[in-house]
Amino acid sequence: MSKKTAVVGLSGGVDSSVAALLLKEQGYNVIGLFMLNWEEQGENGACTAEEDFADVRRVCATLDIPYYSVNFAKEYYDRVFAYFLKEYAAGRTPNPDVLCNREIKFGPFREYAEGMGADVIATGHYCGISHESGRNRLLKARDAGKDQTYFLNQVREKQLDRVIFPLQGLTKPEVRKIAEQNGLAVAKKRDSTGICFIGERNFRNFLKTYLPAQPGEIRTLEGEKVGMHEGLMYYTLGQRKGLGLGGMHGEEGRWFVVKKDVADNILYVSHGDEGPLYSRACTARELNFIGFEPPAGEFECTAKFRYRQPEQKVRVKVEGDEMHITFAERQRAVTEGQYAVIYLGEQCIGGGVITEAEK
Repeated sequence: MSKKTAVVGLSGGVDSSVAALLLKEQGYNVIGLFMLNWEEQGENGACTAEEDFADVRRVCATLDIPYYSVNFAKEYYDRVFAYFLKEYAAGRTPNPDVLCNREIKFGPFREYAEGMGADVIATGHYCGISHESGRNRLLKARDAGKDQTYFLNQVREKQLDRVIFPLQGLTKPEVRKIAEQNGLAVAKKRDSTGICFIGERNFRNFLKTYLPAQPGEIRTLEGEKVGMHEGLMYYTLGQRKGLGLGGMHGEEGRWFVVKKDVADNILYVSHGDEGPLYSRACTARELNFIGFEPPAGEFECTAKFRYRQPEQKVRVKVEGDEMHITFAERQRAVTEGQYAVIYLGEQCIGGGVITEAEK
């Protein structure tokens, strides 16, 4: 009986490298596939993908598996980056990493892997999956601190056919230990941070090259002008630093971004009082459900409104293409453009883009 072929998305990091190792140990014929999604050089003049691909080559040499590279830069620009710019221009705060999973990793990448003869497709995501009764269900990882179901909430259920996540039952320290024990060159490589294509470079400088900054007034909710902002796209709800308002209204309390008025280009802030940041409910659109059919009435579940947040108890009602989420406890800085991701126990049942937070 011939071995099944597993095509693994290799990023040059420790997680995807260990995923490939585990699949080889399980008897799969493993092929590594590296995606090039962004071709622009970094601030130091070098393309950051070159270093990552060099790590892929080293890992595949150690594992004795073949590897290939595929360029999805055009698809990424058209499907992810254009949306990213449009959302920022509208004063919202998008999460391109979520869209990248649906539009690239489980889209063109998946199709390319199938063309290579893949029986299964794997990535180094920290999450689980079940394929039962003709349904694909997305499950939380054992390592709650690294669980990445939030970033997969927009992947279509059909896109998860024949997908496996080898790291489902492992913690990050265990993954690094496995890499070290098997002599993988990336065992101690630090995790990448920041937005997928920007990396760790200066975000404002990067954004300026694509969207012209429009400076404007900073006002309190009472209408008092207290300063000038550099462009609404550079600020997020709840932001404390970088406002240039130190010393205003004395030293007691801190300034917070509480609202952005795109029409009049005004940034609203509050001094000391975080009350305006809190909301009791929100609405989301662009809904996606995974292995779950929302009931006709209201149902209880948990939700996250940003990646690092613990799950919150909520009540959800889905009507047409809109989801209304009522919070058991008021939530701070629920941000338009980010994702509301909902869970039932260990299952991530989907999510949507936040369009409005109700104060």
